[in-house]
Amino acid sequence: MASCTFILPLGLLSFIIVANTVSSLPSSSGGIRLGVIRKPSADVPVFREAPAFRNGDSCGPLRIHIVMTLDANYLRGTMAAIFSILRHSTCPENMEFHFLWARFDREVFSSIKSTFPYLNFKFYRFDSNRVRGKISKSIRQSLDQPLNYARIYLADIIPSDVKRVIYLDSDLLLVDDIAKLWEVDLEDRVLAAPEYCHANFTYYFSNLFWLDPVLARTFHGRRPCYFNTGVMVVDVEKWRQVQLTQKVEGWMTVQKQKRIYHLGSLPPFLLVLAGNIKGVDHRWNQHGLGGDNMEGKCRSLHPGPISLLHWSGKGKPWLRLDSRKPCIVDHLWAPYDLYRSSLHVLEE
Repeated sequence: MASCTFILPLGLLSFIIVANTVSSLPSSSGGIRLGVIRKPSADVPVFREAPAFRNGDSCGPLRIHIVMTLDANYLRGTMAAIFSILRHSTCPENMEFHFLWARFDREVFSSIKSTFPYLNFKFYRFDSNRVRGKISKSIRQSLDQPLNYARIYLADIIPSDVKRVIYLDSDLLLVDDIAKLWEVDLEDRVLAAPEYCHANFTYYFSNLFWLDPVLARTFHGRRPCYFNTGVMVVDVEKWRQVQLTQKVEGWMTVQKQKRIYHLGSLPPFLLVLAGNIKGVDHRWNQHGLGGDNMEGKCRSLHPGPISLLHWSGKGKPWLRLDSRKPCIVDHLWAPYDLYRSSLHVLEE
């Protein structure tokens, strides 16, 4: 049975979710046993249990570590993402999920356990105080939430024995075996992600940045290319060695003094790493399906093979489906929706 560790603000307390427990009882270890919540609040969706996925005959002991944030507002997307990862994996039992949370919500945690009874997962608290005073207002309010910045601190939060992780946003689906992405050769780089070198890179920074001769020299000697931080293969040890967190925070401090970009946590990553990551095939992040950042207008798929669909941008598929104003690409997300009231049922 899966166990999960919580890091709480008042010290270290171990919490073990036990599927058949009906009440909260003190355990012999000093922790608390959490039962499945019978009557969830209106803020937390109710999900049906996902089918169990088992390893194929060729699976070895390899453990694939996946990091995601966990929030009630995006829980429906998170559930669909997990479901898609397990469904398309040859070795689903080799997956270990690491969830970063900023607000303690017992019902959210219980939902993960009851929806995926066989899932290997752990919970970690992200202290929002770490970004207090560092976040600058961006073009979308959702980008300003502290949890959106948790990825900057993943190397501080994830246990030291975890050497590599795949970081994933909650608004995406895998339609291929994630082990293929896990096996990418980082070539001594901190992270790997699809690069987009034909994008208008100047768009991500303000005129104030480009007109300042000192700031504009930031990219001197490297070919900066856009990459999306919603899908990253990360060498956690190297992240710590090069003090990536501190470098990203440094640019967030500059942003507070001068308005050098308009988006949330993406630009400081670009300032530190653009032109110095391992590029992987674009099939691993078919991003932008949520539409633009202001209006969320529908977008179609880019040509070519697809392994990962990403609804980055303003529009989220579950909201558009519920409003009965879906984009065509939202119907690709619908079969993975485990929301109990959903009309979209996966045909098995």
